[in-house]
Amino acid sequence: MTIRRIEAGPRMSQAVVHGNTVYLAGQVGTPGKSVAEQTTEVLASIDRLLALAGTDKSKLLTAQIWLDDMRDFAEMNGVWDAWVDKANTPARATGGAPLATSGHRVEIIVSAAI
Repeated sequence: MTIRRIEAGPRMSQAVVHGNTVYLAGQVGTPGKSVAEQTTEVLASIDRLLALAGTDKSKLLTAQIWLDDMRDFAEMNGVWDAWVDKANTPARATGGAPLATSGHRVEIIVSAAI
């Protein structure tokens, strides 16, 4: 079975397709913006990468969401709820942890069927 890497770099690929599944790297927005703005950017990046892999958000399998501060949960969910395909919601987990780069407030990792 082949493996296709999308936007591969020296440290990681933004997406990897194996079989009928695509795995996305954690997507982040622009540091310093609000959680809602960063979430909007992240979801647009996810849409773009899923399209490059030949799929879309209606085929999401899992989502892992990391927030720098869990007090931002409702703000992030407001954007997520407007974006997610209500008929095809993924298995999802949300946790709080310091993110790798200062100023990033949300990071989202998804996998999807193709």
